Amino acid sequence: MNKNFGKSSVSLFKGVPLSYILVALFLLQIFLAVGLTAYLSISNGQKAVNEVASELRHQVANRVEQNLQTYLSTPRQVLRGNQNIIDIGLLKMENLTTWESYLIKQLEIFPDAIALTASNEQQEYLAVQKFNDRQFLLRYAGKSTGYDLYTYRIDNQGQRTQLPEVIKKYDARSRLDYQAAVTAKKFTFSRIFTPLTEPTLLISASLPIYNSQGQLLGVNSTLTRISQIGDLLQNIKVGKSGQVFIIERSGLLLASSTTEEPFRVQNGKPIRLAASQSGNSFTQASAKYLATKFSNFDQIQSLKQLDFFFDGKRQFLEVRPLQGEQNVNWLIIVAVPEADFIGQIDRNTQTTIFLCLGGLGLATLLGIVSARWITQPILYFSRVTKDLADFTNNEDSVVIVQGIKELKVLGESFNEMMQQLRKTFNVLSTKNEELELQVKQRTQELKEEIEERINSERRLSHHNQALAELANHRAISEGNLETAFKIITQKAANALEIERVGVWLFNGERTKLQCISLYERHNQIHSAGLERNLADYPIYFKTLVSARTIAVTDPRTDLRVQELSDELIEPKNIISLIDTSISVGGEVVGTVLYEQIETPQTWELSEQNFVSSIAEFVALTLEVCDRKRAESALHEAKEAAEIANRAKNTFLGNISHDLRTPLSSILGITEALQDQVYGLVSQEQRQYLNMLESSGKNLLELINQILELNDIESSKIELQLATTSIQELCDSSLSFVKHLAFQKNIQLSVQIPEQLEPIQVDERRIRQVFINLLTNAIKFTKEGGKVWIEVQPNSTNEYIFFSVVDTGIGMLSDDLFKLFQPFVQVENSSIGRAAGTGLGLVMVQKIVELHGGTVHAESQLGKGSRFTVKLPWKKVGEWGVRTNY
Repeated sequence: MNKNFGKSSVSLFKGVPLSYILVALFLLQIFLAVGLTAYLSISNGQKAVNEVASELRHQVANRVEQNLQTYLSTPRQVLRGNQNIIDIGLLKMENLTTWESYLIKQLEIFPDAIALTASNEQQEYLAVQKFNDRQFLLRYAGKSTGYDLYTYRIDNQGQRTQLPEVIKKYDARSRLDYQAAVTAKKFTFSRIFTPLTEPTLLISASLPIYNSQGQLLGVNSTLTRISQIGDLLQNIKVGKSGQVFIIERSGLLLASSTTEEPFRVQNGKPIRLAASQSGNSFTQASAKYLATKFSNFDQIQSLKQLDFFFDGKRQFLEVRPLQGEQNVNWLIIVAVPEADFIGQIDRNTQTTIFLCLGGLGLATLLGIVSARWITQPILYFSRVTKDLADFTNNEDSVVIVQGIKELKVLGESFNEMMQQLRKTFNVLSTKNEELELQVKQRTQELKEEIEERINSERRLSHHNQALAELANHRAISEGNLETAFKIITQKAANALEIERVGVWLFNGERTKLQCISLYERHNQIHSAGLERNLADYPIYFKTLVSARTIAVTDPRTDLRVQELSDELIEPKNIISLIDTSISVGGEVVGTVLYEQIETPQTWELSEQNFVSSIAEFVALTLEVCDRKRAESALHEAKEAAEIANRAKNTFLGNISHDLRTPLSSILGITEALQDQVYGLVSQEQRQYLNMLESSGKNLLELINQILELNDIESSKIELQLATTSIQELCDSSLSFVKHLAFQKNIQLSVQIPEQLEPIQVDERRIRQVFINLLTNAIKFTKEGGKVWIEVQPNSTNEYIFFSVVDTGIGMLSDDLFKLFQPFVQVENSSIGRAAGTGLGLVMVQKIVELHGGTVHAESQLGKGSRFTVKLPWKKVGEWGVRTNY
């Protein structure tokens, strides 16, 4: 079909290329709009960036300097406060043992400090260090320790636990912080150092303590982690990607607002990191620029604002020396990319948008004019080419376009393209027929694959159903081996659709495998009794122990099972087999063997997983059986213990009568002889009678205490609970032991809060507890000492604490665990073995536990002991504290 287009409307552009017209018009518009906009944006944006960058750097540096001065002033405040307390006499540098609780409280008040220490000229040393949120480490050396440094762990209740770390002949005066403080004669900071115990940076602050005459008493120090400075810097936001870091004059990195640590760990030891070697590229580039700008960082004595280029982009820097501490010589560096400051640029962007809109309007006007020149021939071209889209039309059609040169060339090209498309269409028709045939073939293949997947899912469903039935079977949960193994082998054979499944276990000597249960699916019978000797099949047994599963498709070519071929595999016509080991307690105790005949089988992953699960059920059955046997043995042992306990009670009841009756007679006759009822006795005879009476009374007391202890343990004693006055209970207990205290000139007292509500206890039993504790306290306190009772409720008034305290000889912490053991007494070198039965404290513990309470003992050799009784108690009302003497 021939089409013609008139020349009149486009005669002006006849022969002129379309690209020339479009390029000329649109370039004119773009250059006018973008050129003016770019000039204004760049000029105003650069001015805004410089102003904002300078203001931000200065503000950030001020904030960092304030935080550092606050951080460094904390140790000074702590140490100055301690000096004030020493000056008014509340703490003594000559006696550091009184500092312990104070330093612990001080660590809780000042979370920045990780350790506080005190040392004096008498070679005493006391250090308290945070161990975790609830515990502390205490290190002490002094005269009482032979100037050896001992380390203790202190829990949240103030209880000490001695650690094995001991440093012999420790002299704190040789410590660097001690010598530095003495040399400076004033408050001073140490150099930053890395400890051996953990990867971190530390700084120490020390203050020498002098008396009013100017004599050195000792040194008080704090220890602080530098990592806390990094935490402060990370909380400071510097634009979008700016950084703050602090370095020493030597160039070593101190802290950074990034997560980078200022050190690296090499061979287990922390090594300080120079800022120019930082793993952060921005930090490294900033440090290298400063090193190039200043040959020595000591030249930086005032604030410097600089800029440099990194990765082709401008970066702003501010360097400021830290002021306020003479011996802390640090530099604060604030580094901010120029790209972060976009506030002023955004305002300039608004101006740019308005200019662009104006340019767009002009461009639109020119575009409309240009489009009118172009669209008419293009619309014609569109109409005439639409008719050619039908390739089924065999008629040869061409397009003839006149006017614009490009459209004319396009028409000619289009005609050539149409000829090629018609040829291509014919080729594609042929290819389409071939493709349809290929699709049919692929569809058939997919159908077969889907059928195979359905079969696999069906087998997996059978496996899951068999496992679920085994999991719920009673024989497995009860450990019934014979029944359980029959069920397991039958379920496994049916689920896998194979001929034989057997459970084989090693004998006690592990020299052979014994068949415990074998199921044959075709005959539906169970059997047992077959054996395989280790010596006959070494390769198979070695593989069985080392491999979890042995999956064999063709046993004739598999080296792992070829040893079984002549005697087992070929005679039984085994075509394929899979063998999985049974592991109990980490040890292989046997195997589950699956044998297929007639049809070879390739063992899929799901089938291997299934046989592994079956082996786990066998192992579970064995473990349940072992546990049942252990429970039976434990039950028999418990019954034997109960019989023995009843026999003991019967024996003690019988012996009480057999021993107390003759003892009473002996004591009566002894008393009559002492009173000279049967005639005069000599002085030597009287001494022997006194010894006889004392031994008899001790034996009678021992028998009574043993019987009473037995009654408590047998729950034969019923407490007679009654409302009891706490004040009267303490006073009456003290009155029972006054004569003993008077003989040794020991002062008795009670410290009890006023207006305490009564307590529900068995008054006689609790009084017996206090009398036993007071008697022991007086027994182990030298003449002229003190013994007293302290009463103190806890914060919720749910419990009340009764403490019997003495200034006696005390004991070692290693001996405390022996106190509450029957018939055991702690020996002391100063008094030897004390008189007594060794049952008093056992009775105390049993009576207190009957009341629902506890007993706790504390003691220090040469300084006394404290026995604390904790009893349930509830009170309403307010109370105050008073002390009675």
